[in-house]
Amino acid sequence: MAAQPLVKSVIVLVWYAASALAQQAAPNPYATPYGPPVTVETAKKAAAALAETRKGNWSMAVAVVDPSGNLVYYEKMDNTQLGSAKISINKARSAALFKRPTKAFQDALAGGGVGLRVLGLEGAVPVE
Repeated sequence: MAAQPLVKSVIVLVWYAASALAQQAAPNPYATPYGPPVTVETAKKAAAALAETRKGNWSMAVAVVDPSGNLVYYEKMDNTQLGSAKISINKARSAALFKRPTKAFQDALAGGGVGLRVLGLEGAVPVE
């Protein structure tokens, strides 16, 4: 009868192993990695898009944040509306913290119904 506890132990170990494999086999679609830190030099390269806005004579504010939502680089062109100054930082933080473009929140909100719960997400900016 000493073999019976051993059989139960083996069955339990096999069950745990199968459970672990099943969990690994189905990756979480929301488990997108945040990525490496953003250096000031990298942020300045991204902000180089301001050169294009100058060609089009558009006034813009650009904010670059790291994966944690901390501001790394900020630049506001002359005559940019004051609201754009803060919204650029908030949009950058929202995209980093929620790992999606802010247009995703705008689209969810525009869809109505359950999409209205976006309004309850602190820090989510529903503006493309």
